[in-house]
Amino acid sequence: MGFLSAAAISALAVFVAEMGDKTQLVAMSLATRYRAATVLLGITIATVAVHGFSVFIAEVLGLALPTDWLTLIAGAAFVVFGVWTLIGDELTDKDEARAASRRIRSGLLTVAAVFFVAELGDKTMLATITVGTQYDWLPVWIGSTAGMVVADALAIALAAVVGKRLPERAIKIGAAVLFFLAGGAMLFQGVLAVTS
Repeated sequence: MGFLSAAAISALAVFVAEMGDKTQLVAMSLATRYRAATVLLGITIATVAVHGFSVFIAEVLGLALPTDWLTLIAGAAFVVFGVWTLIGDELTDKDEARAASRRIRSGLLTVAAVFFVAELGDKTMLATITVGTQYDWLPVWIGSTAGMVVADALAIALAAVVGKRLPERAIKIGAAVLFFLAGGAMLFQGVLAVTS
């Protein structure tokens, strides 16, 4: 598969994973304290770092496991992401406190640090690893970073226009359906590959 296709697939996967995710709520919370441009730049810096680490993990997994099994595991992971999306993430008091923290004088560094910590082990990080096991690392890194930044920019813009009440349930259901469809297709492909 080509560079642009892999980048587009990873961007879409992470964009969908970020819809209604805890880190998207963190981004919206940070946008109430800092300028939108500062928040987006901080998110971009943190995402480049976290997703760079994610594609490294994906490369290691890709070398360690057969491709057919990776496809099967990736399909199961996408189904789990669908369930996780339906269950949802909540912005905890600890997340709110991190977002409100002003221990670092620079708003940009505060945003980057808060978002980096929030993103570790998050659904979007795991989605990046999952897609990264299927495609080359560079387009996945670029695409997943772009998908994350676009999803959070959209949330910040919508929050500014319509306030904090976004149609969260509809977003979660739509994202979960996309994960279930992608996961089902990958599971089917993986089962066919492993059993033939």
